[in-house]
Amino acid sequence: MNGPQIHVEFAPELLLFVPQARPTGATKTATDGVSSLGHVIESLGVPLTEVGALLVDGHEVPVSHVPAAGEAVTVRTVDRPQRVPGAPLRFLLDVHLGTLARRLRLLGVDTAYEATDIGDPALAARSAAEKRVMLSRDRGLLRRRELWAGAFVYSTRPDEQLQYVLDRFRPELRPWTRCTACNGLLRKASKEEVADQLKGGTHRTYDVFAQCTECERAYWKGAHHEQLEAIVERALSRSAQED
Repeated sequence: MNGPQIHVEFAPELLLFVPQARPTGATKTATDGVSSLGHVIESLGVPLTEVGALLVDGHEVPVSHVPAAGEAVTVRTVDRPQRVPGAPLRFLLDVHLGTLARRLRLLGVDTAYEATDIGDPALAARSAAEKRVMLSRDRGLLRRRELWAGAFVYSTRPDEQLQYVLDRFRPELRPWTRCTACNGLLRKASKEEVADQLKGGTHRTYDVFAQCTECERAYWKGAHHEQLEAIVERALSRSAQED
């Protein structure tokens, strides 16, 4: 683009994507008189999944607005909690977010996850077909038009990633109801039903079990239960405070 310039100011959270705007929070960019404001913002590095209201000279406009020379644009972040209309809230996680996927499942959040890299086109197609919010740190993936919905995961630390997703979307939490391995629903199971998965010490020590209705994996309150319980308690406590 080498036409007339516009002035674009970004919300602080979005400056991660726009290095040239970090010193002041704003930048000037050229337009071509044809491209939409959404296209201009993406060309500056910001995925539209991260964009909330767009203001031009103080008035809200759609992403389809074609900016004119001299306009002052304000780019806000998405509202919190972010409401995703059209389907039950559920997620699809990129290959690098395995720990986050397991923790969301632990909290009972419907979370699909690809453990192998199936490629951006396939991920975007699955997001659209299953109406799942795509969570990723891949900006290119989040810019794909076929995505149903998406969000950039800002941190690389699982604890911070989980808190971010819970704060941004406020999904309903139903801990201990999903398989952390495959996302299937859990049911109560007798010791006899899962005996083939138990070692001797487990068989003698524990009496309460659950089993995945999909992959048939068995669950019980084993050695890591206290650590998992702490994750659940933190999430429930934060959720209660926000309500």
